[in-house]
Amino acid sequence: MRSVILLVAYGLGAFATVASGERARVCLSSVDGAIGPATASYVSRSIEEVQSKGAQCLIIQLNTPGGLLESTRVIVQKLLGSPIPVVVYVAPTGATAASAGCFITLAANVAAMAPATTIGAAHPVALGGFSGGDQSKPDQTMSQKLENFAVSYMEAIASRRSRNIEWAKSAVRESASITAEKAQELKVIEIIAPDLNNLLSQLNGRIVDGRLLRTIDAQVVDIKMSAAEQLFQMFWRPEVMFVLMLIAIYGLIGEMTTPGAILPGVTGAIALVLALYMSAILPVNVAGLLLIGLAVSLFVIDVFAPTHGVLTGGGLLAFLIGSLMLFDRRDPLFRLSLYYIIPSAIVTAAFFLMIVGKGLRAQRLPVKVGKETMLGKIVKALTAIDSNGGRVFIEGEYWSASSATPIKQGDAVKIIAVEGLTLKVEPKA
Repeated sequence: MRSVILLVAYGLGAFATVASGERARVCLSSVDGAIGPATASYVSRSIEEVQSKGAQCLIIQLNTPGGLLESTRVIVQKLLGSPIPVVVYVAPTGATAASAGCFITLAANVAAMAPATTIGAAHPVALGGFSGGDQSKPDQTMSQKLENFAVSYMEAIASRRSRNIEWAKSAVRESASITAEKAQELKVIEIIAPDLNNLLSQLNGRIVDGRLLRTIDAQVVDIKMSAAEQLFQMFWRPEVMFVLMLIAIYGLIGEMTTPGAILPGVTGAIALVLALYMSAILPVNVAGLLLIGLAVSLFVIDVFAPTHGVLTGGGLLAFLIGSLMLFDRRDPLFRLSLYYIIPSAIVTAAFFLMIVGKGLRAQRLPVKVGKETMLGKIVKALTAIDSNGGRVFIEGEYWSASSATPIKQGDAVKIIAVEGLTLKVEPKA
């Protein structure tokens, strides 16, 4: 009886829409990349905007290798509590909903995938923040706790959405991954659609949480990421943090070797703050940071010590190993590519050997301009010189001079100090 009433209501609504000339609206959000705080903010804002626009549903086009469990939890809560139907569409062809994406897809009211896409591999690797990266007993215990939580969380999501609970648990425990066709067969998803128009056609007339969807020929309204969300989404990458860390090193060392330059110091300080912010989110390995710090120390010491490049070679090796260990490599999402590490190591070594080395050596060179260049020079006294005064001629100028020891006219004197416009001299030994 309820279905009949809904169908009648749908027919009347469709007739009213046609009569008024209005088209139904569907909102579309696109999530392409790692799941992080910016993604959680974007999805939350999208759900709020859908309500204000009076759209039929929100479609989240998803393509992600995974991300933070905390951000995933925020998105899942928003999807489960959304008053407007939410459709997660894993697309385009070749896309994947791995790790965090699997949680998000199963939490949607309607789960859809494009052909030749995959879903699964939801075993948690890192929770975010610092990770030791080893297989010690405390880490194994924490990993087991995290896995148990993820399994129960996935089971609760699949149960809420009436999806295949056993496969959902296997996606966490065994990192199971399946294609779109297999996912539909196992009742993990409901729809396989090659494109957005086909998806709208299949959604049309579907009853979701007591709402009848009218999506045929619906107007698709894109909800874009804000500038702030795009900025933070761009920052939430291990490559970006690595580059920021290098900028911080170059800037701060450059400011110390050339005091007063200001720009290198300001740039390095800003990069350091951003890198510290990102280290609180990304799974950073403390051992990797210490090795990079050791490498920088070896580079600086080699500038002062005559080691003939031995310390620079050791620093280069420490930098390479530290960069490889910087992020938790058990998760492909956080693996730093050698395409970034090797050029960065070479540039860093060259930076310390050439730029920093020359800057430090230049500071130790004798002064070549100014009053200080007269110190230690030998000149003749034009007049007798004592504590009351006298005169000398140096570098094309006449100078007043004074000496604690009386000096005869014509004697050679040595300049020992410059006080204002008066030279302090003493008899040449």
